[in-house]
Amino acid sequence: MAIQRRISVQHSDVFPMDAVLKPSKDGVVTPVIDFNAEKRADGSRAQQVDKETGLLVWQVTVIDLDVEAGKKDTALTVKFLAPQQPIPPSNKSGLPWIPVEFVGLSALPYVDDNGSRPRIAWSYRAEGMVEPGAAAGGRGSAASKAADNKDAA
Repeated sequence: MAIQRRISVQHSDVFPMDAVLKPSKDGVVTPVIDFNAEKRADGSRAQQVDKETGLLVWQVTVIDLDVEAGKKDTALTVKFLAPQQPIPPSNKSGLPWIPVEFVGLSALPYVDDNGSRPRIAWSYRAEGMVEPGAAAGGRGSAASKAADNKDAA
């Protein structure tokens, strides 16, 4: 069996200590700009469209809360394919960052040669996002499960 380009992964595999969304000046979920598209009269460019599905490409900036994550792996982008802008989970934390768990997460490895030494990097795509622990079947991330077990003890 051949491995497909994208590899299905669980949220807890990628974010073992959970993750939060980082809002930007443009909002939490932003369109991915198609830099290959012609510039419009106002100088802007069209939103990127996925070649396989024809769906619009959206993105969020994620902060990985794993203390062992390297400098280049702490803030990363997760993309979505959707006809409309995806809605992030509500923020009940009281902080500017929104706790999140990704559903239908997949990873695509690639070589990042933007430095003195090439490295393997990952491009992430998700089908959806929910509050931590609210994923299908009640399966939360590892950190959510650990907190639940601590509360039960």
